[in-house]
Amino acid sequence: MRRRNNKTLRFGTEGLLISYAVGVGTQASIEALYPHKPLAGQTAIVTGANSGIGEGVARHLAVAGANVVVNYVVKPEAAKAIVDDINSSGGSALGIQADVGDEAGVEAMFAQTIEKFGTVDILVANAGLQRDAAFDAMTLEQWEFVMKVNLTGQFLCARAAVREFKRRGMRDVSASLGKIVHMSSVHETIPWGGHVNYASSKGGILQLMKSLAQEVAPQKIRVNSIGPGAIKTPINTAAWSTPEAEASLLKLIPYDRVGSVDDIGKVAVFLASDMSEYITGQTIFVDGGMTLYPGFATGG
Repeated sequence: MRRRNNKTLRFGTEGLLISYAVGVGTQASIEALYPHKPLAGQTAIVTGANSGIGEGVARHLAVAGANVVVNYVVKPEAAKAIVDDINSSGGSALGIQADVGDEAGVEAMFAQTIEKFGTVDILVANAGLQRDAAFDAMTLEQWEFVMKVNLTGQFLCARAAVREFKRRGMRDVSASLGKIVHMSSVHETIPWGGHVNYASSKGGILQLMKSLAQEVAPQKIRVNSIGPGAIKTPINTAAWSTPEAEASLLKLIPYDRVGSVDDIGKVAVFLASDMSEYITGQTIFVDGGMTLYPGFATGG
């Protein structure tokens, strides 16, 4: 184990340098993961990609060979820095500002992507947020805002993707007509008091993903979800930034470490590539065992 740029780094089982701390490695630091470029010749849209999990996914897809659209709503300077790093490292990226909860904005984002890259092959519907409150104090605005971004946004983006896949037809870059990866959460299955709107949106994503996967599988469109557990990102530092906070969090994680955005990025590449060509309608939980209900390990 050693330190680089204030990130804790460990060598994986294949000798690859992998980040297990907040943030994500640079393009150069994850280059060795994908020497075979499994997504070469394909174009991916990643929503909410200017920080956290979305940034990690965008960087991994780019290193794996895809053209990547870095979608954002706010903080354009963060999106620009990511796009510039990808492009200066030999990748291909474009930043597009769009609110995923706005139908016209989503359609415009897909139109810009197609104008630049010709088509869309991969959608990672990642954008999401929380507006937490006790249930009896939760406002209608808090409920509707979370649903608009977390669930309606995924519907609008997935619908635009399916339309483009069908318009374009099969290409020789993939065995599938198109690939959709929904970013869900362990809370599609684990209840979460005090976060009813968020957990409900993730439960909705589960059925959106499965129902869509069932509908479009005959057209060779694959639809899956990633269910992150506790992942170190800049927006949840209070949950792990002190030894006491991290020790408390680790009680929920049998694997005994908090996840990194690189953990999610690697699974996104897998689901977007032909390595997972026979997988559709599934949620892959990337959670260190959080969904194993560790409280029952000693009898409950």
